[in-house]
Amino acid sequence: MTSNHPQPGQSETVFTYGSPALKFGVGACDEIGFDLSRLGVHRVLVVTDAGIAATGHPQRIAEQMAKYGIEAHVFDGVHVEPTDDSLNEAVEHARESGPWDAFVAVGGGSSIDTAKAVNLLTTNPGGLMDYINAPVGAAKPPSHPLKPLVAVPTTTGTGAESTTICVLDVLALKVKTGISHAWLRPTMAVVDPALTITQPPEVTASAGMDILSHALESYTARPYTSYERKAPEQRVPYCGANPISDMWSEQGLRLLARSFRTAVRNPDDLQARTDMALAATMAGLGFGNAGVHIPHANGYPIAGRVRDYHPPGYPEGEPMVPHGMSVSLTAPEAFRFTFTAHPERHVRAAELLAPHLDRPDAAEEHLPAALMDLMRDIGIPNGVGGVGYLESDVPDLVNGTMKQQRLLTTSPRPVTEDDIAQIFTRSLSLW
Repeated sequence: MTSNHPQPGQSETVFTYGSPALKFGVGACDEIGFDLSRLGVHRVLVVTDAGIAATGHPQRIAEQMAKYGIEAHVFDGVHVEPTDDSLNEAVEHARESGPWDAFVAVGGGSSIDTAKAVNLLTTNPGGLMDYINAPVGAAKPPSHPLKPLVAVPTTTGTGAESTTICVLDVLALKVKTGISHAWLRPTMAVVDPALTITQPPEVTASAGMDILSHALESYTARPYTSYERKAPEQRVPYCGANPISDMWSEQGLRLLARSFRTAVRNPDDLQARTDMALAATMAGLGFGNAGVHIPHANGYPIAGRVRDYHPPGYPEGEPMVPHGMSVSLTAPEAFRFTFTAHPERHVRAAELLAPHLDRPDAAEEHLPAALMDLMRDIGIPNGVGGVGYLESDVPDLVNGTMKQQRLLTTSPRPVTEDDIAQIFTRSLSLW
């Protein structure tokens, strides 16, 4: 029998897999009241943002709970791309208007991540910095169980409905970071493709690149067997690429190859929307266990240090680089860097993503070429220079990336500051 106390140098032989209960399909959101009633829930806070609230979806979801004896209230103060300030405001609202038996998040990753933070901080002591990942925060684990959380995505991209991660900007540090713990994973993901029809083409493009990055990064992540064996209490949600995450990532790539461009060009195509919603869910189930690496680590400072970029298709307001866009801008160069770790996986990923594309002679160029061909087709900016960064910004961007050690640990190749600087420099203009 294997000891629970591994010896130094012993290779990992165990991977873990977790997921929420899933309800998928057109009309799925109409059954949330029934599902919560089976958990003995009587009072629910629905968490969303003003833009999603304007569609009427959150209020309709809240109202249908009444026939199951559930009192539901809507909070629509979510900040798109959450910050420590916006999360604290949401937590304060929930504390003042509570107590709550459960939470329902309706919206994109911003709403779902805000609901995760609200759930954490209304059930556990302390503040955000106690739980934010090291080295930015103290990375304290929750000491009390969280309440049920139902995640209802209205955008197809983040996979937040499947994951244990809450992402936010810490404004004073100009860094995007997160909170990661298995208890943050939603109790149930309710994925209704009909809710995504109103998503603008530009949002579909950016969110879809997040799906793609999730699938590609988890598929090319450091394999779970490459880690030193952990004791049970040391296990974390991101365990490295494994046979289960590979299956989800491959199927997500097939769906993206079939429907991504169509969903951007023809937003009313319900089949394409359904494929994108399913791809987001599958990629979330993959990366939520295997992990992501360099493109996401780079994406955090790209989003956190933006000066004056305003993406088309998004509400007017403060400058921002949407999350899905930010993780895509260095992806071609990042995968060119990681190619030597697993050449066959990079080539296979390119075949799944772009079966129509003529392959460059060099195998290491297959995946970067497939990515850039897609990015051009759907209107993603031409690298980090396309969202306002200059070569003089590279050192600050590198500094922000190196703070994301939780993600960089999952890279299939060890990565240094010089490596990241080269990736950013080559990503100033991709084509």
